[in-house]
Amino acid sequence: MPDPFDTDYVNLTSPAVAHYAIIPSDATDLPVRPRAIYVNTAGTATLQDNDGAAVTYDLAAGTILSIRPTRVLAAGTTAQLVAWY
Repeated sequence: MPDPFDTDYVNLTSPAVAHYAIIPSDATDLPVRPRAIYVNTAGTATLQDNDGAAVTYDLAAGTILSIRPTRVLAAGTTAQLVAWY
């Protein structure tokens, strides 16, 4: 399908062009660092940042998190999440 925007500059405020279901892991980083995370099913999520700090969030379904974690930990994560990038 033609994309009239395929030559536009892409940055963090641009719409996402791809997504994947996040599989939480205590040992493995995300395959692609997302621009944002969509909460598909409510619950908690423990997100680890670039410095290794982990914080657990209580999340409502439909929430969009504008954070770019390197890892979503299995311990403490019950929400179903989708990465947008």
